[in-house]
Amino acid sequence: MTLADTHQPRTGDTTKRTVFVDGAAGTTGLGIQERLRQQNDVVVKSISDDKRKDAGAKRALMAEVDLVILCLPDDAAKETVALIDGMGAAAPKVLDASTAFRVASDWTYGFPELAPDQADKIRAARKVSNPGCYPTGAIALLRPLVDAGLLPADYPVTVNAVSGYSGGGKSMIASFEGGTAPAFELYGLGFEHKHIPELQLYSKLARRPIFIPSVGNYRQGMLVSVPLQLDTLPGKPSGAALQAALAKHYAGSTYVPVMPLQNEAARSGRIEPEALNETNNLELYVFASDKHDQAVLVARLDNLGKGASGAAVQNMRLMLGLAEK
Repeated sequence: MTLADTHQPRTGDTTKRTVFVDGAAGTTGLGIQERLRQQNDVVVKSISDDKRKDAGAKRALMAEVDLVILCLPDDAAKETVALIDGMGAAAPKVLDASTAFRVASDWTYGFPELAPDQADKIRAARKVSNPGCYPTGAIALLRPLVDAGLLPADYPVTVNAVSGYSGGGKSMIASFEGGTAPAFELYGLGFEHKHIPELQLYSKLARRPIFIPSVGNYRQGMLVSVPLQLDTLPGKPSGAALQAALAKHYAGSTYVPVMPLQNEAARSGRIEPEALNETNNLELYVFASDKHDQAVLVARLDNLGKGASGAAVQNMRLMLGLAEK
């Protein structure tokens, strides 16, 4: 049995786990670091700036920690994972926040609420891929309905979404904060957005969905919506039936509340994206019209919370055998 197999902390302190965040200067990394400062049972290890690209120094540090969180571009993440794979029994667990491994068969998908046994799979995994922000909302809405037989796997799904600019990388952030970006824009109009494979796979969709994201001139917060013509679905389910299927799937969930059909947003006919900022919560809504046999499913989350850094810390705690916080 290796040190990693025992799930014991490498510090010798049985109350602490050790973590290294590789790429801590980016938006997701900074968010993770901020959340980790609030964890009293985790010790964060770091490496000096002049050693960050030194493979030997990085390898030595990773051999000392229980888990590495990667907040790197895809290619750099692949390089670091290759380094970890070569460490044998000294290798730490790894949680990757890039898109490099989200549909890889030998990685565990880090959405604990995906299925009843998903959290246990994450606890047992050596390698976990942190979900994308847009797919988190879409999968949360679609997967329970596919599993329940209310939405056929080959249904022509359309996903629309809007996010704050903080999820768009350094150049997008600079353009919005510098006042050179438009107030609002659609993007991904080439139908090749990198989140589509992940969204399709974990929603169990047999047919490739149309996914069109957009960005607004505000920092963070996200709405993901899926319109449905209810009379085209098997059995013509009501909005109440869709809401009940979601509520059953997420019953007892800490972070994913399913809102009742009658709620403030339904009464006002409006919903805004920023209400969950700085949380790890993901609210799910069904807005439906029995008169017109139409519905819109909506997920609201913080793209930097449950859509990135918050989810990473949730997964980290599962992987390290720590209690939910």
